[in-house]
Amino acid sequence: MSAFSERLFVASQYLAPHHLLSRVVGRLAASEWAPIRRSFIGLFARRFQVNMSEAERENLSEYRNFNDFFTRALKADARPLPTDANRLICPVDGAVSQAGAIEAGRIFQAKGRDYSLTELLGGDADQAKTFRDGRFATLYLSPRDYHRIHMPCDAQLIRTTFVPGRLFSVNGVTAEHVPNLFARNERLVCEFNTAKGRMILVLVGAMIVASIETVWAGIVAPAGSRIQHRHFGDAGPSFKRGDEMGRFRLGSTVIAVFEAGALEWDAAISAGQPVRLGQPLNATNS
Repeated sequence: MSAFSERLFVASQYLAPHHLLSRVVGRLAASEWAPIRRSFIGLFARRFQVNMSEAERENLSEYRNFNDFFTRALKADARPLPTDANRLICPVDGAVSQAGAIEAGRIFQAKGRDYSLTELLGGDADQAKTFRDGRFATLYLSPRDYHRIHMPCDAQLIRTTFVPGRLFSVNGVTAEHVPNLFARNERLVCEFNTAKGRMILVLVGAMIVASIETVWAGIVAPAGSRIQHRHFGDAGPSFKRGDEMGRFRLGSTVIAVFEAGALEWDAAISAGQPVRLGQPLNATNS
């Protein structure tokens, strides 16, 4: 993409009716009418060269609508986990957008851009303080990727925060040009207790994403413009490493955040590298 094309692409997103477009596409994606279902699924699978050999249901005709296809399950042995129980796992298939240290409460976005951890978490300064000098990894899920999100380690959910916002694309071009991208987009902040301290997984919405889902609450992108908190305390659901915790209806981003000293990233968790669900997230000595 040329520099002019990049600028035009980004400029068009500022003008686009993000939520209206997402609602329209969402209705089409939920349609079970055969002509729409077959067209959407067939065209998408060919355009993005989706690998159906690893899907639990390999035949495209078995999916009741596009959403069913897009959030397809994998075969049980498609993503083996490390035998070392101390190794956290990558929660998604995709690519590393950025990964590293949180410096003075700010997260690196791209090419000299960074943004506030407090803003990412919905404005909770006390929550952000826990992770001020911790570690983060921004994981981008492209349209062709598997779109379920799994737990990096054993954990118990403490609280969630739904933060309304825009729905800019979250690809590399947009990340380079839109300031505070991940702190502007609609997102669900999920905080967990783990053996390595507190962990946050931020599920970031994006252009055309029809919804974000979790296994404990279903669709969690309600209408409205207010931040919504939910505290679980000791009653929050518990998860084992590798358990599914959520899914996207279309491609987006997960940002994993850990406390200072909790871990060091595995060498493969670096900007631009492809990742797969189940591969080690932390180095062997962390």
